Amino acid sequence: MNPIDQAIQLIEQDEIKKAVSILRDYVRQASDNDLITIADLFIELGLLDDARSILESLLEDYPDESDIRLVLAEIYIDLENDEQALNHLEAIDQSSDEYIASLMVAADLYQTQGLFEVAEQKLIEAKQLAPNEVLINFAQAELAFSLGKYDDALFNYRKIHQQNDQIAEVDLTLRIAESLAAIGEFEEALDYYQDVEIDDPEILFRYGFIAYQANRMDIAIHTWEELLKQDPEYGSVYNFLAEAYQEEGLIDQGYQATQKGLEIDPLNKELLLTAASLARKVGQNDESYRLARKAISIDPGYKAGILFLIENYRKEDDFEAIIDLLTHIIEQGEEDGYYKWELAKAYEAEETYDLALKYYQDAYNDFKDDSDFLKAYGYFLVEEGMREEAVQIFTRYLSIDPSDVEIESYLARLKD
Repeated sequence: MNPIDQAIQLIEQDEIKKAVSILRDYVRQASDNDLITIADLFIELGLLDDARSILESLLEDYPDESDIRLVLAEIYIDLENDEQALNHLEAIDQSSDEYIASLMVAADLYQTQGLFEVAEQKLIEAKQLAPNEVLINFAQAELAFSLGKYDDALFNYRKIHQQNDQIAEVDLTLRIAESLAAIGEFEEALDYYQDVEIDDPEILFRYGFIAYQANRMDIAIHTWEELLKQDPEYGSVYNFLAEAYQEEGLIDQGYQATQKGLEIDPLNKELLLTAASLARKVGQNDESYRLARKAISIDPGYKAGILFLIENYRKEDDFEAIIDLLTHIIEQGEEDGYYKWELAKAYEAEETYDLALKYYQDAYNDFKDDSDFLKAYGYFLVEEGMREEAVQIFTRYLSIDPSDVEIESYLARLKD
């Protein structure tokens, strides 16, 4: 039996080592045609150095064989030797049958190197030489998609999609859906997503997210529930799913989703805050506070969590809790002017006027152009008998909102 046929038979029987040994022994006496076949087998087996050695040897005898150069370039790319790959690609003559293929391989290589403009020029040249070649349209679409040029990508994907559903294991329907979503055409994107058989968790997540953005909570919920059946530990979906449930008025299901998510990712501050909000809606106020405080303990700078607590403490007139919270947050180095304003209001409510004045003064630089702040601060100063300071604050207020005749009249009385 011919050694190559014998090796192929052994490969089919999963006797790889024996097959490779036979092929390596045969290389010394094989004909040039057999050497090409052996190189192809080595490539299929992942033995790229063996294949490279054979093809480089053949190229010495046949320097004008562009098909050998093209295969060598692809081998060198896989071996992460870009320089050698480009040397072979650039050596392929424009008159060669492999020239267009060499342009496309070069474009792909330049793209991986981040040289997008060079890659684009290679594809434009290929397009000029073969205007109806589908693979060039596909390569242009993929390059545009990777660069965020979704309108350009969409143009080419749709052109190809008229005759092909898939190229190079890429689902064109899915690419069109993702391109449409990227330019904000969510409803049309959903139409394409619904035509795709999806079993990849990442794609299911994006599909659900696009439905969420299109305000199709029914599709988002169904898609994310399907995702969690496949991968219950896909932690990032739980917060979105809980919010989708909430949008549909399914508060209990939303709260349950946050509980399941926190079992997987207990330090997710966004999920903790969503859980806090939903806990309050199902009547678990103490648990709501616990969850929100935990979110802030994870990140003292998590403003959404702090504002949630302030709002709910204020509803219950628990100004001491606001003071304790914000004093601690400021001690942690979070110097947000809004916290100082809230502290001023809380101390004012608690009739601790000296500290209220201090925090009004501290917050002033941050809110000297905020009419609501200036009005509150001005009235506080009047109550404290600091009329001259109040006049200055109300004067500044009227420079921002000169149409407030009530404050204009009040200021006039203060001056008198």
